[in-house]
Amino acid sequence: MAQGFDPAAATAAYLATLSPEAHAKATAYTQGGHWVLLWGTLVSILVSWIVIQTGVLARVRLGLERKKPRPWLAVLVVVIVDAILEGLLSIPWEAYSNWWREKSYGLTSRAFGGWLGEHFVRMAVSVAATLIIFSLLYGLIRRFPKRWWLWGGVGMGFVSLVFFIAGIFLIEPLFNNYKVAPPGPMRDEVVAMAKQVGVPSDKILIYDGSKQSNRYTANAGGLFGFGRVAMSDVMFKKDADLAEVRGVVGHEMGHYVRKHILIGDLEAALMTLIGLYLVDRLFPAAVRMLGARGVTGISDPAGLPVLSILFAILGLLATPISNTFSRWVESDADHFSVVHFNEPDGLAKALVKTIEYRADSPSKVEEFIFYDHPSVGARVRAMMVWKAAHPKVEPAATAPTAPAP
Repeated sequence: MAQGFDPAAATAAYLATLSPEAHAKATAYTQGGHWVLLWGTLVSILVSWIVIQTGVLARVRLGLERKKPRPWLAVLVVVIVDAILEGLLSIPWEAYSNWWREKSYGLTSRAFGGWLGEHFVRMAVSVAATLIIFSLLYGLIRRFPKRWWLWGGVGMGFVSLVFFIAGIFLIEPLFNNYKVAPPGPMRDEVVAMAKQVGVPSDKILIYDGSKQSNRYTANAGGLFGFGRVAMSDVMFKKDADLAEVRGVVGHEMGHYVRKHILIGDLEAALMTLIGLYLVDRLFPAAVRMLGARGVTGISDPAGLPVLSILFAILGLLATPISNTFSRWVESDADHFSVVHFNEPDGLAKALVKTIEYRADSPSKVEEFIFYDHPSVGARVRAMMVWKAAHPKVEPAATAPTAPAP
């Protein structure tokens, strides 16, 4: 234990580098986000209910099968029609929650036109992904009517990995420019870090994340030796020093080395399996309650909005479970960073910069239900506890002094 170093006092000093007004704004944004989660679910249910009441999907399916059953074609067309209808109906809510609200809190500088254009691109990607997933799912329902949910849960693990890899190489470049980090101390440091822990070191990238968000972030993506380290330009616009870069990038490398993608994939597959089982049991009652006329059963693609409603409700109820798993993963990545790169102050300084969109000291209940990362206060405290137990040989950075009132 470092002589005279108090982790609690150091944590308080870090948190005090933000003004009370900044903390209050962060709390308002974070707690408002909890309501956004609830209202977003209700909007999703409303949109699906509207599509159900129009009966358009049942008419589309009947028109396609007037002469002979063509289940694959029916799924193809109905899924596309539903995805487009629900996507268009959701635009006002998406504009509020993902643009206007972010803009009002200073978390994006993007004009509405730029956001809307990118949103339509995301819609197109979403339609394609939805088509793939539900074509496979309806195929399983027809092939295994009694156990489709079991095969669906197993298959989701594989499909998720494919989508993850496709996201890195095909989808993310649609929205951001990824450039090789220029030569210099920062790049040299990240390359050395990557080599130290076995992360691919030939793709150290910077991307223009500031065009979407002013949030301070980085990621280390990839699997099985295919990977890259990508840092948002926001990190450098907010004057990140090398200690912060080491702390943050070390955390992201932790996700890669500790195979959190694979672990998360298994967790998602298990949650999906349970969810599909419940959907199979709840679907007939949901059809009756929602008045989904013309839907002949769970294998009928015209019932897709009914599935969407059930998924939305179950997803909301599962939020505390998925968030608990996510917090464990993030804590493990923090631990990896500090063990391998020993930058507790660098990571603490970077974490404080994230308070603007994630309040630092929620109640235990609030954190359990809503937080997909441990609270900043808890994470900074963990860094200071580590610092106390593992003092550097060279003079260690000191915690900042709280500003004078």
